[in-house]
Amino acid sequence: MGEVTVDGHRLGLADAEEVVFHKATAVASPQALEGLRRTQEVLARAVEDERPIYGVNTGLGKLSTIRIGKDEILSLQRNLVRSHATAVGNPLPEEAVRGILLFRANSLLKGYSGVRAEVVTLLLEMLNREVYPVIPEQGSVGSSGDLAPLAHVALVLLGEGKALYRGETLSGAEALRRAGLEPLEELLPKEGLALLNGTACMLALVFLGYVLGWRAFRAGLLAAALSFQAYRGRTEPLDSRIHDVRPHQGQREVAAIMRELLKGSELVDTFRGDVQDPYSLRCLPQILGPVLETLWLVEGRIRVEMNSATDNPLVFPDGAVLSGGNFHGEILAFVAEWLGGALCELAASCERRIALLLSASDRGLPPFLAQEGGKNSGLMLIQYTAAALVGENKILAHPAAVDSIPTSAGKEDHNSFGATSAWKLWRIAENTVRVVALELVCARWAVELAGAGKLSPGTRAAYERLCELVPPPGEDRYLGDTIDAVTQLVRKGEIGHGL
Repeated sequence: MGEVTVDGHRLGLADAEEVVFHKATAVASPQALEGLRRTQEVLARAVEDERPIYGVNTGLGKLSTIRIGKDEILSLQRNLVRSHATAVGNPLPEEAVRGILLFRANSLLKGYSGVRAEVVTLLLEMLNREVYPVIPEQGSVGSSGDLAPLAHVALVLLGEGKALYRGETLSGAEALRRAGLEPLEELLPKEGLALLNGTACMLALVFLGYVLGWRAFRAGLLAAALSFQAYRGRTEPLDSRIHDVRPHQGQREVAAIMRELLKGSELVDTFRGDVQDPYSLRCLPQILGPVLETLWLVEGRIRVEMNSATDNPLVFPDGAVLSGGNFHGEILAFVAEWLGGALCELAASCERRIALLLSASDRGLPPFLAQEGGKNSGLMLIQYTAAALVGENKILAHPAAVDSIPTSAGKEDHNSFGATSAWKLWRIAENTVRVVALELVCARWAVELAGAGKLSPGTRAAYERLCELVPPPGEDRYLGDTIDAVTQLVRKGEIGHGL
């Protein structure tokens, strides 16, 4: 664990991954904290001049026509946090909460939200001391920001709501106390709205899907290379000349990686019974190349969103306070749908190669990789599980981003449903990690039965790592713990990470 400095402008994907997944410490740039004072002063002057400002001295949503008196401005901020905390369902996982705290703090540090340094500092201290607000996963429509889930975060800053601390669910006040932190005594004008009116929840789930997607993709290439060898596949379809005449960059890169992984293998190109392999081997570059290109595409959108001001209204140092719609999650909705579909295809290709390995008697492998088949079922049910996960992914891939249900009596008449898209992506990514792990389990057995001594140098170390976790083929045995161990290997990015 290291230390990552956040300033609202330069948060990188690698640093975000260190904070979210590896619990690196996030520290606010002193210059960024000092910069918050400028827009806070602008906002204070506007309030004093009684300029009408949405959510500061007006009601919210359809109630924006109602003016709020000076003596009720602070009550408005606390009330909106309490009233908006209506999310339901299972709590979001720890990694998602870490992402939410990091991304909301970084967005506020950009300096256009009119909040005090104390608000951002407390968000980051909660992150670093592992005070995790309990955030139910359902309730955001992906516009006006992630209002409902982010309200559950803001409650804890006030010493209300619930938080997880060292494995125990506590009141917000008690969790802060045990971590040595003090809640905010009050929220100044706009601070409650600034905490709620952003895209941090959508972004955190998209980020989880992105990181897990990359880890699954890299491990999936390794799994494919092992399956390719166990199946004694033909390397002709990987020839660079084929891909140079259809020069999609992702396709070319996957073909090049596969050529490198398979170099020196004594198993490939040894089957003479057919001139072409099934698509899940022959079309690997054409199937996984688009997955790679989607990851590249999504990467740029996430980088921009991480370093954006996404609340409303925005306060500018020149004195302008402008109402707009940067809280709208359409771009994140699209990003989540793009990547969710791509990861579905990664998982589907893994499932097809599992099926190949379990039915490759013509390639010298016993049915279901079972020794003494009949008495033993081998890995027959691995494919069932993979099929179930791939089937679930197909349902989850139905786009939420094409839907919209108006809210706030029609004032908020188009919503992105980006939070639903992001939630689906996260589920798809978790499923895909598991399907890749299932192919790795099958490939470990299939390679041994085909001749592990003939493996390519580029896959030997990974195969040996698998052998530490997966017992050799033999009598049927319980493999649940083995599958879990390989799944964690993939999920943590500890296999295929060099690709």
